Amino acid sequence: MKAINPYTGVLVALTVMACWFTSLFFLLNWNFNWNNPVVYLMIFVQMHLYTGLFITAHDAMHGTVSSNKAANNLIGYLSVFLYAGFFYSRLYAKHHQHHNHVHTEKDPDFAPYRFWKWYFRFMLNYVTIIQLIIMAAVYNVLKIWVDEKNLLLFWVLPSLLSTFQLFYFGTYLPHKGEHDNEYHSNTLQKNHFVAFITCYFFGYHFEHHQKPGMPWWQLYKMKEQ
Repeated sequence: MKAINPYTGVLVALTVMACWFTSLFFLLNWNFNWNNPVVYLMIFVQMHLYTGLFITAHDAMHGTVSSNKAANNLIGYLSVFLYAGFFYSRLYAKHHQHHNHVHTEKDPDFAPYRFWKWYFRFMLNYVTIIQLIIMAAVYNVLKIWVDEKNLLLFWVLPSLLSTFQLFYFGTYLPHKGEHDNEYHSNTLQKNHFVAFITCYFFGYHFEHHQKPGMPWWQLYKMKEQ
């Protein structure tokens, strides 16, 4: 496989973050009409960009954004904090616990439940009181300059929807049920467009566990192999 340019990961990460910020800036300042169907399309576009923020932080957790540890971690910290006030160090520890103890009682991402019970357990594992306080404070500060309906529709709702996107395509579908491989995970059938739209190729989840050091934008190559 061709060597990856050491600067490409940073460029990809900054592009995702810039797209999220640019879209959010214009949406928060948009004097929209509720009858405009583009409004509802943009909720899902912004949801996908929120998911991109989290996936960027996830790549940083595996050291694939930059070979420079300080730059890699800075992008990880910033991405996950912008996503929803999360603390990178906490997510880092839990995510590597998932990889080291997949499908066991020590796996913070796994629960032998149906969707909703598993989802709420998953969220309770990651959401903290301090995070909620931070997000509430930011919301109330933003209300000074931004119309509340824009905040709710383009800042709050897409981030909440993104948690479902990440959980359903990146945790629940890959890890539910029993599996006959060491990573206790399955994978999407090869369709790169669907894999990108659903969760930045993390539906190729068996491949991610096989090679966690492969950045999301290269993960489809594992599927090709």
